[in-house]
Amino acid sequence: MEKQTVSRDGTPLAYERTGQGPVVILVSGALSTGATMAPLAAELSDRFGVVVYDRRGRGGSGDTPPYAVEREVEDLAALIEAAGGEAALYGVSSGGALALRAAASGLPVRRVAVYEVPYALDDARADERARYTRELDRALSEDRRGDAVELFLRHTGLGEEVIRGARQAPLWAGLERLAPSLAHDDAVLGDGRPPLSLLASVSVPVLALAGEASPGWFHEAARTVAGTVREGSYRSLERQTHMVEPGVLAPVLAEFLAG
Repeated sequence: MEKQTVSRDGTPLAYERTGQGPVVILVSGALSTGATMAPLAAELSDRFGVVVYDRRGRGGSGDTPPYAVEREVEDLAALIEAAGGEAALYGVSSGGALALRAAASGLPVRRVAVYEVPYALDDARADERARYTRELDRALSEDRRGDAVELFLRHTGLGEEVIRGARQAPLWAGLERLAPSLAHDDAVLGDGRPPLSLLASVSVPVLALAGEASPGWFHEAARTVAGTVREGSYRSLERQTHMVEPGVLAPVLAEFLAG
């Protein structure tokens, strides 16, 4: 990340801006940095001024304790100010939940698009999330970063063989460095249920997306978001999973964000 701004609590935030035009800030999900969003930024930069950034506790950004979701909303406020005072937001997974919270807080956000925010819509999924939170808190408090990453991967539905393979891969060390930020994403999602009153207060247009090949509950969550905000729409992306292809996503985002 080439540039830096400072959040309200003094935390340095690393970011990059590419392209020209209306500003859109890309908000990454768990176990990711701003670099994760670079391929999508490249797809959008011919029409937009695209900002990617390292969320606090990741990459080149700081992580001033104690953590609170409100500090991450303030991070977005600082980035919006640095980018010219207004922006659209796109968030993936838990980053989508953060983008929606930022819009509900009254920041100068003109539009929000989110992809597969993992809200829990039934008791079984909510109970599973509560167990994950307890186990994650225990692993991180004991500095068992590898176990924390395993917990998250298992929580997202990866099989044991895939997780064992990941542990042997070169990328594992980087995932362990990011492990403490899993608590941030967990806090952003709260108890996992859709925050209906918060969503109902979002007054800007919202596009909630899900991949056609993803589990049905992602679609239910996206439809819940679209149906609860004041001006929402839902769309399924053909043949896509949670790992959405930037080349498929970008035209859909560009059409919505330019509206």
